[in-house]
Amino acid sequence: AGGIRSAGTRTGWQGNMRRWSNSTGRWSNSMGQQSNNMGQRGYSTGQKVGVLMMNMGGPRTQDDVGPFLRGIFADRDILKLPLQDILGKFIAWRRVDQIKQQYAQIGGGSPIERWTRAQGDGMVKLLDRASPATAPHRYYVGFRYTEPSIRQAVENMLNDGIDHVIAFTQYQQYSGSTTGSNLNELWRVQHQLDPDARLRWSFIDRWGTHPELIGAFADRAEAQVRLLPDHVRHTAPILFSAHSLPLNVVDRGDPYVAEVGGTVAYVVNELRRRGVTNPYRLTWQSAVGPQRWLGPQTEAAIKSYGTRGFTALVAVPIAFTSDHIETLYELDIEYGEVAAEAGITHYMRAEALNDYPPFIAALASIVHEHITDGFPASTQLLLPDPGPESPQTALTRQWIAAQ
Repeated sequence: AGGIRSAGTRTGWQGNMRRWSNSTGRWSNSMGQQSNNMGQRGYSTGQKVGVLMMNMGGPRTQDDVGPFLRGIFADRDILKLPLQDILGKFIAWRRVDQIKQQYAQIGGGSPIERWTRAQGDGMVKLLDRASPATAPHRYYVGFRYTEPSIRQAVENMLNDGIDHVIAFTQYQQYSGSTTGSNLNELWRVQHQLDPDARLRWSFIDRWGTHPELIGAFADRAEAQVRLLPDHVRHTAPILFSAHSLPLNVVDRGDPYVAEVGGTVAYVVNELRRRGVTNPYRLTWQSAVGPQRWLGPQTEAAIKSYGTRGFTALVAVPIAFTSDHIETLYELDIEYGEVAAEAGITHYMRAEALNDYPPFIAALASIVHEHITDGFPASTQLLLPDPGPESPQTALTRQWIAAQ
């Protein structure tokens, strides 16, 4: 991506949506300006455009926790276990009561669907104003392990007469275990429900360094730093916390670790521009199961800094954009208790982006840029990992390349 650049002005959500041009090295207004190159990937005027917002999902109720966990532990894009059908179900069974208790402490279920719909509502309102040639835009929520499912979303798009679908991952950093898993499921569903390929597809597969996203993350982190007492405000470590990965996924060349690191670098650069000079580290959370996972773990880092005399710390969820169990329970409750026991008296957690207006504007800008650039294919998405690749992933990549 070249040198790290500033996230620039933060007024885009008020109507002056701006984009960075790699060719000119300048900011320009993008929302409201329609490009002439929209035919590059088969779009023609009058076609109905839908935006599929893909994510893992989360259980709506306590009764959904078991099926949610079984889906995760059966997915070989996340974990490859011996006798997976048996061992995966066993791990899910062992964890279900514990996870139900955790959800009970954050309201009984995951709020991720509510936040995704709020994001989608705001996004399409901005898109309709910015890209009238492709309006009205509709968004569809497609979760990997819970309802509303990817299958349900594709069924709805076919019933609604959508012509072109932008598959927009809500994981801003790409991993084969997250976006890749969603795309593999999308391939299966699409081939079952739309064998004649009535739907045309394009893909937004990663967006972790988009300037408006970086600005929104920096806003959330800076707000917590500014709340710290004067004597620790400039020395409190910032822990950028992301969901961990099994090391065998990292070893095959999955780009997630590098892309999360890229997001952190851009956010830190923006914080430095604003005068926030706190030291920082990237840490990893939510490891589960018998395999070795990427570290250092966020919990261990909190304990370590507490024992070294730090009394203030800011945790920033950098791979999550919506509140769910990893933020509301793990970071807030579980790690809050860890911090208190370690002697950290000022443990701060940056708010998730949720329905923050600059973040909604970022989503709209990302889709609008995809439209005005002619629905481009991602060269990164078409490049396989250096390590072993599943036959399903190869099929999915071939399908994407053919769109």
